[in-house]
Amino acid sequence: MAGQFKFSARSTRNLKGVHPDLVRVALRAIAIADLDFGVTEGLRTIERQRELVAAGASRTMNSRHLTGHAIDVVALIGGEGRWDWPLYAQLALHFKKAASDVGVPIVWGGDWKTFRDGPHYELPRKKYP
Repeated sequence: MAGQFKFSARSTRNLKGVHPDLVRVALRAIAIADLDFGVTEGLRTIERQRELVAAGASRTMNSRHLTGHAIDVVALIGGEGRWDWPLYAQLALHFKKAASDVGVPIVWGGDWKTFRDGPHYELPRKKYP
């Protein structure tokens, strides 16, 4: 049922430093979603980005996370994090609807042709350089 979920204190902390427009999208998404999710990362340090690149979890040192223009989420089923791709496709529908509702364009990493990243959402570089 949509509207039953709210961000945890951890997710709220992970939104600190994230661009207000992307925060608005995330807040709208959690309000309308029929699937619980949390925010695992928002603004990253260069050191954290280097770790992720070294581990193969990211391919760039030009990440939108470094400027607060991206977030990563985790689908939650019964309070447990899950990584099944269909859950992220479902979340993407809610994020895209939320973005439309608040008038903020977003890019979903699951739509990328290479290195598809289902948990990732970012503000487009053209509008948010």
